[in-house]
Amino acid sequence: MAGSTLASAIDSASPRRRSVSPAAEAWRRFRRHKLAVAGLVVLAMMVLMVVFGPLLWKLSINDIDFTARLKTPTMAHPFGTDDLGQDIFARMLYGGRISLAVGLTAMLMAMLVGVTIGAIAGISRGAVDAALMWLTDLFLSLPQLPLLLILIYLFRETLKSIFGPEVGVFILIVLVIGGFRWMPVARLVRAQFFSLREKEFVEAARALGASVSRQVVRHILPNSLGPVIVAGTIEVAAAIIAESTLSFLGLGFPPDIPTWGRLLYDSKEYLDIAPHWALFPGTAIFLAVLCINFVGDGLRDALDPRRLL
Repeated sequence: MAGSTLASAIDSASPRRRSVSPAAEAWRRFRRHKLAVAGLVVLAMMVLMVVFGPLLWKLSINDIDFTARLKTPTMAHPFGTDDLGQDIFARMLYGGRISLAVGLTAMLMAMLVGVTIGAIAGISRGAVDAALMWLTDLFLSLPQLPLLLILIYLFRETLKSIFGPEVGVFILIVLVIGGFRWMPVARLVRAQFFSLREKEFVEAARALGASVSRQVVRHILPNSLGPVIVAGTIEVAAAIIAESTLSFLGLGFPPDIPTWGRLLYDSKEYLDIAPHWALFPGTAIFLAVLCINFVGDGLRDALDPRRLL
C-alpha cells in the first residue's frame, strides 16, 4: 500500500508531456539553427522591400537625368545613379521582383518535374525505372550553359512576339532553367521511394489492400518531402544565379527591364569610376543566395527525423 501510494504521488507530481504536432516540432528545431533564423529574417525583409518598395519609392526606373549620371549614393539616390542618371535603388527594387520570381518559379517547375519522374521511377520496377533514369542521366550529361544559350537564341524572339518582351523572356528563362534543374530532385525522390516502400507502414497499407496510387499519395510521398523541400531551397539559389548569369551575358531580359544580373552587366564598363553600380546588385544576389542556403540548412535539420534535439 505504501509503495503504491508513493508511486501514485510521483506520477501526479510529474508534469504531463504535451502532444506536439510535427509542424510545431519542426519549427522548434528550425529555431535552434540561429543562422537559418537570421537568413529567414533577412530574406523576408528583402522580399518585403522588392514587393512593397516600389509603392513607397516613387522614382521611376526609366527617369533619365544626365546632370546626375554616375553619382555616388546620396539622400536623393541611396544607391547612386547609372550612366543615364537613372536611380539604381528604384531599378533594384523593380529587378528584385523579377530575379526572385524567376528563382521561385523555376524551382517550382524543377520540383514538379523531378518529383513526378522520381516518384514514377521509385514505385516502378524494370523497364520503366531504367528508361526514366536513362533520361535523367541524358539530361545530366548535357552541357547546360551552351545549351541554354542555344535555346535562348532560338526561341527568344518567338516568345517575345507572342507574349511581349518581358513576359516572353520570363517564360523562356523559367522553362530553360527549370528544365535543366529537375534531375537531382528526381534522383533524390527515387532514392527516398526505394527506401520507404519497404518500410513496415507501407507493407501494412499494402496488406490492407491499398492501391499503388494510395500508397504513394498517402504514405510514401509525404514521408519523402523533407529532403525535397531542402533541395528546393538550393534550387531557388541556383535559379537566381543562372538568371543573373544569363543577364550578365546579355541574353536575359531586355536592357530596359532591369534585373540584378542585368544591372551587373550594364555596370561592367564603369567599375573603375562607379563601383557602387555593381556593388549593390552584386550584394543583393550574394545575400539572397546566402540566406536561402542558410534556410535550407535549417530545414534540413528541422525535417530530419533522426535528429533528437
